[in-house]
Amino acid sequence: MSNSEIVKNRSEILFLYDITNANPNGDPLDSNKPRLDEETEFNIVTDVRLKRTIRDYLHDYKKEEIFVREIVNNEGKIQDAKARANDFLNNDNKDNTLLDTDSNRDNTFLGQKKQIANSILEKCIDVRLFGATIPVDIKFKEKDKSKSKTSSVTFTGSVQFRLGRSLHKVEITHIKGTGAFASGEGKEQKTFREEYILPYSLISFYGIVNEKAAESTKLTNEDVKLLLDGIWNGTKNLISRSKFGQVPRLLIQIEYKDKYYFIGDLDKQLSLKHSLDNDKTIRSINEVKINLDLLLKSLELNKDKINRINMKYDSNIIFEDIGDGNDLNKKIKAIGIDVAELKL
Repeated sequence: MSNSEIVKNRSEILFLYDITNANPNGDPLDSNKPRLDEETEFNIVTDVRLKRTIRDYLHDYKKEEIFVREIVNNEGKIQDAKARANDFLNNDNKDNTLLDTDSNRDNTFLGQKKQIANSILEKCIDVRLFGATIPVDIKFKEKDKSKSKTSSVTFTGSVQFRLGRSLHKVEITHIKGTGAFASGEGKEQKTFREEYILPYSLISFYGIVNEKAAESTKLTNEDVKLLLDGIWNGTKNLISRSKFGQVPRLLIQIEYKDKYYFIGDLDKQLSLKHSLDNDKTIRSINEVKINLDLLLKSLELNKDKINRINMKYDSNIIFEDIGDGNDLNKKIKAIGIDVAELKL
C-alpha cells in the first residue's frame, strides 16, 4: 500500500501521556486552572489542545504547511481567517476591479472559491487531518465603491478526537512566587506570580481516522503516519514553562480490514491500578499499573476484523498481569493479530 494513497480503511487511535508538576490545558475562563470534571475530579484536556500540539510539531519540526496558525501581518496585527484563506489564492486571481456584472462576479467567485479550497487541501496537512471552515472573500469595485462577496467552504475532519481524560482523580495545586521585575517604575517590591498545576496526571485520548471523510479531504497514509509522529513527538517536545514535563507513554493505532468498522470506546477499556491511599497522591508512572483486560478481550473478539496494530510504548509504563516481561507486542501477537512497532 502506497503511503501517498488516500486512506481506504478505518483506524482507531489510543494515546496515553502523563504530566508532572505542570498544566496540560488551562481554562482561560477560570484563572487558567487545569480543566476538571467537577463531579468526578478527573482532569480534562480538550481535543483542540492535542490538535495544537500536532500542528505546531508538524510545522516547526517537519516543515509542513499548516492552515490554522498565528501569522502577524505587516501592520503587526494577527491575520484573520479570510486573509489566511487568500494566501492560497493565485496572484493573478486577486485583481477583481473589472467585475462589473453580477454574472462576472458569480463566476469569478465560484472559481476562486474552488481554487482556494483545492490549494489549501493540497498544501495544508492540518486541513486534510482535522478539516476546517474556510471563509472565502473576494473584493471588487462597483461604481468606484469597494464591495465584497463572501461565503465559506467546510471540510469535515477525517481525524476526530474525544476530550482527553485522566485515568484517575487529580488535585490542583496553587503556587505563588515572585517575578524578576519591580511591580512598577520606581518601586522596590517585585511582582507576584501565581499559577495552578497538577502534581501528576495520566491522560488518555481516543480518536478515529474516518476513511469516508478522507475521500473529501484527500487524507493519505503518509498524512496519518505524520499524525502519529505529531502525537508522540509533539507531546514529547512541548518544552514550554507550563507544558514541560509531558511524556508520551502509549500509542496504539488499530487498522481494520473492512470499511466503516471499528471497535469503539477504546479509552473506556483501560483502568489504573495502584497501592496508594488514593488517586490524588500519585506522583509517577512508576507508581501505577495499566490494566488492559477489557481492551485485550475486545481485540481477541474482533481479531478477524483487524488488519494490523501499530504501537509504541515507553519503557517505564507497566501493564498489569500480561506476563512475558511486560511485552505488550508479544501479548497481542499471541492473540493472533499482526503487530508493528511505530518508528517514531
